[in-house]
Amino acid sequence: MKGLMLSQKEQPRLETLNRVLEGQLRASEEAMVLGVSERHTWRMLAAYRKQGSATVAHGNRGRRPANATVTEIVRQMIELARTRYGGVNYTHLTELLEEREGIDLSRSTVRTIVLSAGITSPRQRQPPRHRVRR
Repeated sequence: MKGLMLSQKEQPRLETLNRVLEGQLRASEEAMVLGVSERHTWRMLAAYRKQGSATVAHGNRGRRPANATVTEIVRQMIELARTRYGGVNYTHLTELLEEREGIDLSRSTVRTIVLSAGITSPRQRQPPRHRVRR
């Protein structure tokens, strides 16, 4: 991993691993400092010797989530929401996308994507007015 950026939690781990390798700290002391078991400390040291500073970074960093919506579908949906289906609320947009375009997404997903593109839902239902007595 080139140019690895470490989080605030990972930086102290790297520093203490270096201190153990330099002989300034024992593995049991490092375990207490980091709040992990001594066994895990040995595991981290072995991985650090093998892989370097990339060991302390989480393995899923930089990966796209398995349940993420495909970017091409997102682009297509935003374009449709701006042009053909402009002025339609989120629920209706979800139904239209499924029926006419074959894009099957939940209403909340459609809402999140459309809102992130800066498209707001049209006027929402007005609340019932309180009865005025004569």
